[in-house]
Amino acid sequence: MLNRFFASVECVKRRLNPLEAYLVVMSNAERAGGLVLAATPKMKSVHHIKTGSRMYELPTWDERIIIAPPRMKLYLKVNAMIQAIFRRYVPAEFIHVYSIDECFLDITGSHLLFGSTDEIVRKIQRDILEELRLYVTVGIGDNPLLAKLALDNVAKNRPDGIAEWRYEDVPETIWKIKHLEDVCGIGHRTAAHLKRMGIFSMYQLSQTPLSVLKSAMGVIGEQLYYHAHGLDYSRLNEKYVPVNKSYGKSQILEKDYHVPAEVEIVIREMVEEVAMRLRQNHVDTSVIHLSIGYSKYSIKKGFSHQAKIPSTNSSHALISYFLELFRRYDECEPVRSIAISCGKITLKAGLQLNLFEDVNRTLNHEQLEVTVDKIRMRYGFKSLMHASSLLNGATGLKRSEMVGGHKG
Repeated sequence: MLNRFFASVECVKRRLNPLEAYLVVMSNAERAGGLVLAATPKMKSVHHIKTGSRMYELPTWDERIIIAPPRMKLYLKVNAMIQAIFRRYVPAEFIHVYSIDECFLDITGSHLLFGSTDEIVRKIQRDILEELRLYVTVGIGDNPLLAKLALDNVAKNRPDGIAEWRYEDVPETIWKIKHLEDVCGIGHRTAAHLKRMGIFSMYQLSQTPLSVLKSAMGVIGEQLYYHAHGLDYSRLNEKYVPVNKSYGKSQILEKDYHVPAEVEIVIREMVEEVAMRLRQNHVDTSVIHLSIGYSKYSIKKGFSHQAKIPSTNSSHALISYFLELFRRYDECEPVRSIAISCGKITLKAGLQLNLFEDVNRTLNHEQLEVTVDKIRMRYGFKSLMHASSLLNGATGLKRSEMVGGHKG
């Protein structure tokens, strides 16, 4: 794992030591509710500021603190450089990218070339530190689960940033984890469910019969039982690519939208992006779903409805269907969030026409959408946009310049 990745990259760009600097990466720093995306170790140890803290919690009296806006394109570029270093020691098929700042590497086949596990780990740490000035923490284990748990629970707090958990260590490692939430895969809701069953620790979880866990929690219960014993049979080179069951997009608007026409502009933009993804994957949708969340000042929460439609991936057709849903159920309340999704996905078999359609017009329209997709894929979404995206309320132009919901 890259220690406080976003914050470390920002420190390096400013020629600062990530372990000594007082820096936070924050989105919307101009607002009291601005969110901390990453903070250096000093910010955490001295001011107790960490990922998820808010702008109003920041001790602005400390002149050493640097507030950096997120630069997602930069972080992705640095991530690619780190991946290149990994590939010096491990084939690409034995690398699994877990997140932008975490990766799993299977180094089983690298020992003859590069030495023992400890030697390979330290070489990777050294290369990244010398070339990118970034500090790396490492969890070592007999499987991805043990490596991840060693990383999260021990390595991050060690001077050398390395921790190793093996199968034989389970009684002294996993069973000694104090809080259920400290185990990857156990969130607050799952932990609450386990506690209602009288399970408050990993040791208690490991001693609960598999049949009891499976009966109470299904497949998740079975997985938790095996994880409590340190068992994980996944292999990094055996990639599982699930088939998308739906395609969607959502956004929380920067302000309450009081004019329905402005809401419709945003819906149009969102549908166009989702439709483009459908066409890229050569699939159609025959069920659409629209969720609208009203302002927190409204006495109504909003609505969520779906509709069956003729199978399609046409932007023009999907926009019409989504707008029809919105106009049918909208109660003229101020809107703050929008979510759309396209379900019942099927592979596109061909162009379906009915007796009343102009064949040439339909074919030309489909070809036009494919051409627009190609231009947008090469030059960005904003290279071709409807004039409505320049009107009040439109968000497409601004969002096209973002990466991962933040400024690039």
